[in-house]
This record gives sequence, structure tokens and C-alpha cells, in this order.
Amino acid sequence: MNYFKKAMVVMMFFLGFQVSEAQVGINTPTPLSTLDINGNLSLKTIGVPTALNGGPGGSATQISDGVYISLTPLSGSPEFILPNATNVPGRIYILRNISTTVTAQLYSFGGGFYAKDAIVTTAAPLNLPANGNLKTIIIISDGQNWTYIF
Repeated sequence: MNYFKKAMVVMMFFLGFQVSEAQVGINTPTPLSTLDINGNLSLKTIGVPTALNGGPGGSATQISDGVYISLTPLSGSPEFILPNATNVPGRIYILRNISTTVTAQLYSFGGGFYAKDAIVTTAAPLNLPANGNLKTIIIISDGQNWTYIF
């Protein structure tokens, strides 16, 4: 009986190990990564067609849900704030200022802003202007800070 219990424990260990090393494929019979998607990918969008409105100074509108988010800063209410980077490691946002007259200002509850190739933080707020370049930003939490790409 003792031998049977040991054999069951060893068998359960190997079965658990096999499951933990599993790869998932969507539309592919042989996934090559933990998640391997052969097809199109759609992400949750916020603010289409009605954008997320900004908050007034000191009371920024929180960004916490979605991946692609359209921002509408309003005169006197141009501020948006990201969650603390340590609470959302790996989180990615694609933010676009859809205003043609007001610059969107981006803050964070925690974690500095680092440009993709920088070793020092960028002072908050990050500005997404109403006209011209830099209306769209991709921002990624590394578990400590936010890295952004314009």
C-alpha cells in the first residue's frame, strides 16, 4: 500500500508538470509559444465613438480599463492618470488624443515615465498635443515604471 501511495504522488507530480508546461494555440495545431495565435487579434477599446473625457487640475480622469483608449481633454480638464505601474506589470495601453484644440496631460499613480531609449525619467505630465506629432502613445508597465513610445 505504501508503494502505491508513492507511485500516485510521483505520477501526480509528472502530470502537474506536464500541464504547467502546456502551450495554447488558437487556430494552430502546433503552438510555438505559451500563447500562439494564428489569425487576427482584437483588443478592448474605450472611447470609441465617445472618448474618455479629461479631469480638471488635481482631479485627473483615471485610466484603468481597455487597451486602445481615445482621450478627449477639455479646456480646464485635460488630465488623465494611469494606475501604479507596480500593480499592473505587463499592462499595455495605446492612448490617442482625439482633440484638435487641447493637449492631453498624462500622469501616473506610481512609477516614473521612461522614453523607450532613456535611462532617466521624464517629468510628468507627458503631453499628447492636440495638433501635430505625438498624438498617440504606447505605454507599458514593466512592474516598476512606465515605458512609453511615441
